[in-house]
Amino acid sequence: MPEETRLILTAPPPTARDASSYGLPVGHMAYRVGAGANLLRANIPINLRGGLMVVDGGGFDGRGDAGVFCQQVIRECSARSFDGVILDFEGRPHPLLGQIVNRLGALLSRRGWPLYITEEYAGFSTQARVIIPSALSGGSLSKRLSEAIDRFGAERVALGVQRVAEDFTLPSPGGSGTPLSQEELSRRIASRGASVYFSDELCAHYFTYMSRQSGAHFVLFDNAGSIRKKIQVARNLKLCACVLAWPEVKDILSQILN
Repeated sequence: MPEETRLILTAPPPTARDASSYGLPVGHMAYRVGAGANLLRANIPINLRGGLMVVDGGGFDGRGDAGVFCQQVIRECSARSFDGVILDFEGRPHPLLGQIVNRLGALLSRRGWPLYITEEYAGFSTQARVIIPSALSGGSLSKRLSEAIDRFGAERVALGVQRVAEDFTLPSPGGSGTPLSQEELSRRIASRGASVYFSDELCAHYFTYMSRQSGAHFVLFDNAGSIRKKIQVARNLKLCACVLAWPEVKDILSQILN
């Protein structure tokens, strides 16, 4: 069981230096699975060292050799002094990407480097750490994470902290709303004279309003306080890590950390 929940920032190359100024490990969003399962890298500084590699699986063509890809990842990690990998593979699991998760989990474990994966790929590795997204439209975050702990163990569960701002038209059987920018959220609160409440279960703020055109609405959103609460829940449950996206939290990160 981890002694302390690790905080990780993920950042694209142009903002990695700003993200690193907070003293937290940075996951560099500069890699993806290219055609034929080759590791592709964005333009990043030659002298960039340390942190974690973040690999996007979007657009993968389904061909290639998992072993070759994994060796490319290991070489890049060694060259850049990365000490972990985040595989950002989303959607329905692809068999070859599953093989990559399986092999890379074993390779990194032998080196003492963690592998973080999305929940969709949890069945492909018993060694990788599974990122559970924080965004909920119902239920309880603590219960959601506790169920993941029952499946994987606290040392293999990480919280993917999402800064949510969504407007739900009620009823919302699909459980998804309309995303709002921070500017739109602020305007909606001001124009509706909304009374904002906090949900201890969701660890998020919310308010409701009525529209003559579309009826009842429920707006769920995060700020520094709610994200701090999410991180505290993760720490109380002794999770291995919390992963935050720097582009989402850069304007409030100082408040989150303080």
